[in-house]
Amino acid sequence: MQHTKLSGQPILCQLLSFNPRELVDQATETFKSDYYYKTMSTWKHLVFMLYGVISKTNSLNSLCKCLLFLEHKLSYLGISKLPASSTLSDANCRRPNEVFGYIYYLLLAHYKAEISKGYLSLPINGEVSPDQVKLVDSTTLTLFTDVFKGAGRNPMTGKKKGGLKAHAMLPLDNMVPELVWLTAACTNDKDFLGQLKPQRGSIYVFDKGYVNYSVYKKWTEDGSFFVTRLNENANYEVIDTHREDLHDFLSGVTVLDQLVTLKTGEGPLKLRLITYKDPLKGKIFRFVSNLFDFHSHTIVLLYKNRWEIEPFFKKIKQNFELVYFFSDSREGIKTQVWMVLIANLIFTVIHKRIKEAEQFTTLVAMAKSNLISYICFQTMLQTRYLSEEQRNLEIVQLDIFQIEQGGCFEEKGKITLNSQKTH
Repeated sequence: MQHTKLSGQPILCQLLSFNPRELVDQATETFKSDYYYKTMSTWKHLVFMLYGVISKTNSLNSLCKCLLFLEHKLSYLGISKLPASSTLSDANCRRPNEVFGYIYYLLLAHYKAEISKGYLSLPINGEVSPDQVKLVDSTTLTLFTDVFKGAGRNPMTGKKKGGLKAHAMLPLDNMVPELVWLTAACTNDKDFLGQLKPQRGSIYVFDKGYVNYSVYKKWTEDGSFFVTRLNENANYEVIDTHREDLHDFLSGVTVLDQLVTLKTGEGPLKLRLITYKDPLKGKIFRFVSNLFDFHSHTIVLLYKNRWEIEPFFKKIKQNFELVYFFSDSREGIKTQVWMVLIANLIFTVIHKRIKEAEQFTTLVAMAKSNLISYICFQTMLQTRYLSEEQRNLEIVQLDIFQIEQGGCFEEKGKITLNSQKTH
């Protein structure tokens, strides 16, 4: 019987088919990243490193050894020769990581309309559309080398480990980063605001680690909006105060809604200060924003949605290889982070296409365990229930020997031992 779930290529190649070759060629030409490389092209580098981060291989040598099991399966991708460890190591050290960052942004533009469907559709508090909201935060990746300076003080004993900080901006409607900036862990978060090119009408939500009054003033003048928390030692002057209803205070919502001015290097800046009481913990929070036309609770909900960026960081760390790095060079470490982001984007597209029939983690785990299988990946993901025929798996090894021929088998409660047979 013909197997209807087989694909013409292994799952690894099916995943790579989501990365159009013309986009890789475009990035290669833009950065001239194939110059001085005879065998390790940008495309091959991308394929080998993606295999490493998806399979969660924990060293470069292990990665090259595992590639041997692919045999000729990479011929579907135009690859007929596997790399030596030294060749891949050299590419990680010398090839600029920016070319893979550019590939990521090209892929994001290619799939943007597809991944934006269906994540969030209802306006926040009935006022703000999710596609207006951009979440800003960072996460730190611990390194066993100090090629990137780590954050914090040096320990009393031993040497401080290095660290790479990934700053990201995610749109609330699809949770795939629109902007990523990779720096040493010691870099101040507020420097990332200088990398942003804010869009008029968009709302940027971030924590108080990004405080920068000059940027706030510029954004306000340019028609961009923000919501953040106010530092405890902030110096401001209250212009007007609107106290919410006493019942609101007792139920744990907005306590105060004030207009304040902050002093900046370019002059005073008028902002809105919302004081909020958490109904569960009773803790007081102060949010500052240049949104003057929305309900105060809308601003509170906007900041609460900022925590949606934390599951994203957790997702990429749990599902892809970001604990062990295949290189101890600056370029190689950043390249691996871009590979993880590309892999996350590919699996996000697949997750959308199967209408989230499986959890994201399950989807990645299935691919990781079956990268050289020829089963059609999307078809298998959408198979909710196996038929009786599919669940009836024969043990071929047991069929080789019949009961009459001896061996240790059980049939209808009887055991026939080879030692009991007479010859």
